[in-house]
Amino acid sequence: MKETSYAFSGDLSIVLSGEAGQGIQTIESMLTSFAKKSSYGVFATKEYMSRVRGGCNSTEILLSRNRVGSRVDRIDVLVALTPGAIPHLRRRITDRTLVLGEKETVVFDGLVDMPFSSIARDVGGSIFSNTVAVGAICALVKLDSDLCEASTRAIFASKGDEIRDKNVLALDKGYELGLSLASKVSIDIGRPEADPEDIMLTGAEAVSFGALAGGCNYVCAYPMSPGTTVLTTMAEHSKKFDLLVEQVEDEIGVANMAIGAWYAGARALVTTSGGGFALMSEAMSLSGMIETPFVAHIAQRPGPATGLPTRTEQGDLDLAIHSGHGDFLKIVLAPGDLSEGYELGKAAFDLADRFQSPVLLLTDQYYVDSYYTTAAFNVDPKPLAPRVVTGGPGYRRYALGSPDGISPRALPGISEGLVCVDSDEHDEGGHITEDPEVRKAMVEKRLAKIDAAKRAAIPPRLYGGEGGGYSHLLLGWGSVKGPVLAALAVLGRKDIAFLHFPWVYPLPAGVSAYLERARSIFAIEGNATGQLAALVEAETGHRIDGRILKYDGFQFSTEELAERIKAALPKGGAV
Repeated sequence: MKETSYAFSGDLSIVLSGEAGQGIQTIESMLTSFAKKSSYGVFATKEYMSRVRGGCNSTEILLSRNRVGSRVDRIDVLVALTPGAIPHLRRRITDRTLVLGEKETVVFDGLVDMPFSSIARDVGGSIFSNTVAVGAICALVKLDSDLCEASTRAIFASKGDEIRDKNVLALDKGYELGLSLASKVSIDIGRPEADPEDIMLTGAEAVSFGALAGGCNYVCAYPMSPGTTVLTTMAEHSKKFDLLVEQVEDEIGVANMAIGAWYAGARALVTTSGGGFALMSEAMSLSGMIETPFVAHIAQRPGPATGLPTRTEQGDLDLAIHSGHGDFLKIVLAPGDLSEGYELGKAAFDLADRFQSPVLLLTDQYYVDSYYTTAAFNVDPKPLAPRVVTGGPGYRRYALGSPDGISPRALPGISEGLVCVDSDEHDEGGHITEDPEVRKAMVEKRLAKIDAAKRAAIPPRLYGGEGGGYSHLLLGWGSVKGPVLAALAVLGRKDIAFLHFPWVYPLPAGVSAYLERARSIFAIEGNATGQLAALVEAETGHRIDGRILKYDGFQFSTEELAERIKAALPKGGAV
């Protein structure tokens, strides 16, 4: 180890880097669990290549005395588990980065040799090297050894006494190794102040739990990263809830089966990514025409085509808004944090049921794969009541006359009247027609839902600029929320406010009032064209002065975004 003392205070950024299959997630899950139990705020996110073995992946863990909600660019401690870790992360490594690794495999000037493998072999085999690494990191960040040991026993309890005991021994040996660095490394995160009642979960879990709270009882999907994480999460909980989970042969079948399930009375969810949702476009129109609810979770990744299947982007807003042919209501929601994931996951089912229309929940790879500590959700134990009626004699599925275009929805098999639907244009009873007057009336009926949805829309949420006292307004949607709020905290400027859109489309009423107060307006988005900015300009007539965009497959870091906001504001132009 070079003659340098490393001192870290405040938030601590730990990055683990290795090949796929090396068990990085094991280290991540154990370390974050121990930190959470110690009442530290935790934020963890990952970037990984689209391969089962090899390559170079990394996981970032941010530990803080309080809650944290964004990734950072800096690396305080790098645990390099493969030679490729150094070139892969070279840009983020500085003189202040403590690099830990095994000198036999990792070449780096100033490397701190950590013989994880040799210690693991003494314990019982190289398979325990990850637990040795966990113990070393726990010692470095001063996590309580008894807590870590007890938690390790619980984690491996189901593996049998021998595996459990060897992992505990590996953890203890690693802890001793970490303590040996105490003279060279000073880490002081600060006294943990996070609420011990906080929960820690992924974005995929937040959306899934919200869907369950919304009464979801049927999930179907064709696996497609990163949307598959919601499918697997729901499958894990299918034994605890009245929930059927089905893997279908393709995305066309997925969408049509979900529509059929809603028609029969189920509350169905599909989960996919942009390429899969593109195949559902025709079914979207079917939902619009037969006015049957439809809920889809779209976890975005960079396109076009296969693109970067394991990276992140916000490139599918236009796809969602313009999906399906013809004119009909589509509601697009986009959670920015875990709480909104739960709230909007639940709301999606009530909105689809209420408006008898598709509701699309847009997340992205960064959102679904990141996890962190947050306040426990406000869970209402009462399930949402379905908005259905019992159709009596003479029931007409598409009865006209409602000002919001919504006609009573009955379920087949439990109604005395016939519940007739058809993908062709139809009359009030659901029977095919080509009568121009009926056609006009049905189009206007469906369009009336759009205005009704605007009135029911969740308004955008303003952060900063209390009382309208801001000069510069930042617009954003979805997962940029955490990075923007973290960047604004770094900048510390009271003349900047952030307007976040959890309900993106139809654009909520009242947006212009926020725009009119600002001297300059900038959109911050994870795509190449500024899709929200274009929507706001088209809908409100207000000009967006600049776009701060990122489309390299990664989410904004706190430092990067703070610098780009700072550089953009004086210019008043695109960056």
